Amino acid sequence: MNLRGTAIRLVGALLPVLALTACGSGGTPGASPVGAQASPAPTDDPVADVREVESIAALLPAGVRAAGTLRIGSSVGFPPGAYYPNGSGREPAGQDIDLADAVAKVLGVQLERQEASFESILPALGSGKFDVGTGNFGVTAERLKRVDFVTYINDGQGFAVKKGGTALEGKVTDLVQLCGLTVGTGAGTTFEATLEAEKDVCAEAGREPYDVKVYSENAATLTALQQGRIDVIMSTINGLRHQAAQPASGTVFLGEYHRLDVGFAFKKGSPLTKAFQAAVNRLIEDGTYARILAKWGTTASAIDASRINPPEHR
Repeated sequence: MNLRGTAIRLVGALLPVLALTACGSGGTPGASPVGAQASPAPTDDPVADVREVESIAALLPAGVRAAGTLRIGSSVGFPPGAYYPNGSGREPAGQDIDLADAVAKVLGVQLERQEASFESILPALGSGKFDVGTGNFGVTAERLKRVDFVTYINDGQGFAVKKGGTALEGKVTDLVQLCGLTVGTGAGTTFEATLEAEKDVCAEAGREPYDVKVYSENAATLTALQQGRIDVIMSTINGLRHQAAQPASGTVFLGEYHRLDVGFAFKKGSPLTKAFQAAVNRLIEDGTYARILAKWGTTASAIDASRINPPEHR
């Protein structure tokens, strides 16, 4: 798809990492972590054959149809969601990129994509800077107070450790297992919120508390793990799984901790949600959705149908 108005920020090293952020710095800006490498993009193009569906496009507000464009704020920085396989300043790729482009084609509009930090996108929806946001945003009760969601995948929370390490050796099913450890995670994410909300579990168990280190750059998080400054990373299931499959990352995925629906984000009361929901469901029905997920290795996160503002998984 032709992307107009693309504004690309230099976000440091490319690497097959994990966090739900694509922003700032927890270390030296632009520093490459040990073992960092770009992850080649698959060559399949399931979006190429997608065409406008007039009945679905008609769900858009008249002003949007007349303008023919939507402004999308994208958090870019990690595969398989969204990253730069050919270097910063080139076109981004990933599951979120393909799904957004496919939805736009069904709706008959062009996307004006601008990269933005993960934690800045939701506030920017409210201010009117963006019409829609992507960044593997998990649907939570707290976020539903401020934004609307149209779901497109089921991802969630997981953990990873350094290969050969002994901090954790099995699946994390209870945060008490983290007691006494240092956990690295992304700024403004559901992971940070979960860790902060449950910070008393160690005291209640009579154990040393876990320490949380927050990073706003993917490279810094992985570097911290590789250099032993943190013991474990908490991030997305799909991102951690993808990362662990890259030998240079030197990480081990410890499995799923908590599933969450993930969706396109909109300002509260946006008139765009019904059109986006219908477009996602069309892609599910015609098989494009399954092809996109297969391309990026996320088939296990498929949903049966898109929903608007579903309750948070408990």
